[in-house]
Amino acid sequence: MAYEFIRVDRDGPVTIFTLNRPEVMNALHSPAHFELDEAFNAFAADPDQWVGVVTGAGDRAFSAGNDLKHQAGGGGMTLPPSGFAGLTSRFDLTKPLIAAVNGVAMGGGFEIALACDLVIASETATFALPEPRVGLAALAGGLHRLPRAIGQKQALGMILTGRRVTAQEGLALGFVNEVAAPGALISVAQRWAAQICELSPMSIRASKEAVYKGLDEPTLEAAMAAQNRYPAMAALFKSADFVEGPLAFAQKRAPAWKGR
Repeated sequence: MAYEFIRVDRDGPVTIFTLNRPEVMNALHSPAHFELDEAFNAFAADPDQWVGVVTGAGDRAFSAGNDLKHQAGGGGMTLPPSGFAGLTSRFDLTKPLIAAVNGVAMGGGFEIALACDLVIASETATFALPEPRVGLAALAGGLHRLPRAIGQKQALGMILTGRRVTAQEGLALGFVNEVAAPGALISVAQRWAAQICELSPMSIRASKEAVYKGLDEPTLEAAMAAQNRYPAMAALFKSADFVEGPLAFAQKRAPAWKGR
């Protein structure tokens, strides 16, 4: 479908989602949130789309977060059940997402990146959770995802000061996977996506689900005991990919994954 505030492009099994409000540094308002919700719903339901890349239009910003001027001007803010950007409360998406952060990722913008599974950052990217500067709090997952990603003390060092972190520091802290030159950002993100697409999509979804659900279990033993009961793992065991992988290995050929 046609969107006003985002772009959605497909490159084989990879879907690229572009936040497309560069005039406000890709800050999001209610209509944008609902467009993203629809786009991620379609991505989740499409068996031919295996990996998503999320980025921002222009070279200044990935996303400046919530469009406070729109909200203060009477526009309000209503979110879909899937949360900020149609993503931050979407806990059942087993397809991997890569954030290609092309500039400022502040507040909700940083929370979008944290809701993705991998973060590729331009050398010009900056990250922060500055909500306390305007009397707010990072309630779209930032207060919980960041400590899980980099540990309590490092996360509180960012949260309690609202300070800005460069791409290189994000790499050192551990929430950035790779730093890219600005002109190479999307190609680097696509390289990561291509590497993922070499593997069984069913295995990738089962692995992602097991990692996140396992982190919610109280012990390692409990996590390992529960993993075979997760929906994506059950789907893997019943899939064509589960048969194709060992068969291709035995026949010494590249597997032809179906993703179903």
